[in-house]
Amino acid sequence: MDRSAKYWSDILTAIGEIEGFVADIDTLNVYIRDVKTKRAVERGLAIIGEAVGKLTKERPDVPLESAQAIVGMRNRLIHSYDNVDDRIVWEVVRNHLPALKVVAQRQLGGS
Repeated sequence: MDRSAKYWSDILTAIGEIEGFVADIDTLNVYIRDVKTKRAVERGLAIIGEAVGKLTKERPDVPLESAQAIVGMRNRLIHSYDNVDDRIVWEVVRNHLPALKVVAQRQLGGS
């Protein structure tokens, strides 16, 4: 059974949650000091990475150039929690999630 739509939906849901978590945070320094938000964002990114990993196993032709980097981020968050760079997480949230959101929306037939 092809579950790719579910994985894309999970990715979109996690992105929406992350967007909500950081909506009122405008700088890296504020983000770093907000431990609850950091943990929530990290969990959302881990979910995205897990969904992308499952998606690429089910659909190796998935149109996502950054799939390996996304799964790598998930692995670092889960297995190397003591080696997570908040600056990189912040950059991913600010600069890379919007593009992933567009791809996911396209894959689900949305705008």
